[in-house]
Amino acid sequence: MTDSPVLDQVPGQDQAVAFLRRAVPRPHHAYVFAGPEGGGKQIAARAFAAALLCPDGGCGECRACTLALGDRHPNVFVVEPEGRDIHVDTVRNEVWHPAYRTPPEPGRKIFLIREADRLNPSAADVLLKVLEEPPSDAVLVLLSARPDELPETVLSRCHVVTFLPLPESFVVDTLTSEGVPRETAMLAARLAGGNLGRARRMTMEGGLAFRKAAIEALQQAAKGPAGSLGAAEVIVEASAAYKKRLRDSFDEELGQFTDDRGRVEDAYRGVVRRLQERHHRQERRAERDFIDWVLLSVSSILRDRVAAGAGAERDERINIDLDASGDPVTAARAMGAIEEARAALADETNLNPRLVLEEAFLQVKG
Repeated sequence: MTDSPVLDQVPGQDQAVAFLRRAVPRPHHAYVFAGPEGGGKQIAARAFAAALLCPDGGCGECRACTLALGDRHPNVFVVEPEGRDIHVDTVRNEVWHPAYRTPPEPGRKIFLIREADRLNPSAADVLLKVLEEPPSDAVLVLLSARPDELPETVLSRCHVVTFLPLPESFVVDTLTSEGVPRETAMLAARLAGGNLGRARRMTMEGGLAFRKAAIEALQQAAKGPAGSLGAAEVIVEASAAYKKRLRDSFDEELGQFTDDRGRVEDAYRGVVRRLQERHHRQERRAERDFIDWVLLSVSSILRDRVAAGAGAERDERINIDLDASGDPVTAARAMGAIEEARAALADETNLNPRLVLEEAFLQVKG
C-alpha cells in the first residue's frame, strides 16, 4: 500500500481510500466512484489524480499535486454536463482525442468525468471505444451518484469504488474541528444534506446567499400577488450576482497561467483553453443552479412548517435557526408549487426562469 498524503484529505471514507492507495502504483485503466452527493467523490478524484501524477505518489506539496488538487494540471481533463447531459462532442474532444495523443506534460493522462450517468447514448458509445482499447498512459475516473444509470457496457469495464453517505455527526464534528461554531456547523450540515464540501462552503462569507434569497422571497410572497412578482425578482437578482462572482473567480484562476503582461504562457495554452471551456459550461449552468439551490431552501423552510405543525421538535427541523410557525396545509401546498417549478427549470427547453418563478410564487403567496 502506497503512502499517499493527498489521499488523507478524503474524510470519512477509509475503505475507499485504502483501495485507492493500493491502486496508485499500478492503476487500472478505468474506475467508477459511486456514492451519494457530498460523500467525498470529488475530493477523492482530485487526490487520486494527484497521486497518479506526483513522482512521490501524492506528497501533497509538489507542483503536480498542487495543480491536480485544483483541477488545473495540464494532464487532467475534466468532463462535466453542459446543461442536462454530457454530449458526444464533449466526450470526443475532451476524452477520445486527448486519450490517444501525447500528454501535455510527461506522465499519465487523467480523465475525470463528473455526473457520468448524464452521458447521452452517443457520448457513452464514444467513451466505450476508449474503454475497450485504453491507452496505456490513460486513467479514466467516472463519478456518479446513480451508477445504476450508467450503461452496463461502460460499468462492466470499470472498477467500482463505493463511497458511503457521511453521517450528519461526522460533518458537524469536522466543521467544529475547523473552528466553525457548533450551531453554524449543524445548520450547514442540514442544509447541505450531509455534503461536507458544500457545508464547508456555507460556513464561509456569502456561503448562505441562496438561503438569504429564499427567506427574502418568502417574505415578499407573503405580501400578495405583487409580492410574488417581487419574490421572483429577488431570486433572479441573487442568481445574477452569483454568476458575476463565478466569473470574477475564474479571472483570478487564470492569473497563475499568465506572464507579467497578462498574456497566457505558451506551455499553458492547452490547459487555459480547457479551463475556459469548462468555465463556459459552468457559467451557462450558474443561473439555474443557483435558482435551484434557492428553491430547495424555500422547500426546506416550508417543510419545517409542515413538520412543526405535526409536532416536530426544533432538532427535527432543517432550518434550526428560523421560526417554523405557519399553517402546515398552506405550506404543504406551497411545497408542491416549488417542486413543480424546480422540475420545470430542469427542462432545458424552458428558457425563461423569471416566468417560472413568478408562477410558482403566485401559488405560494397564501
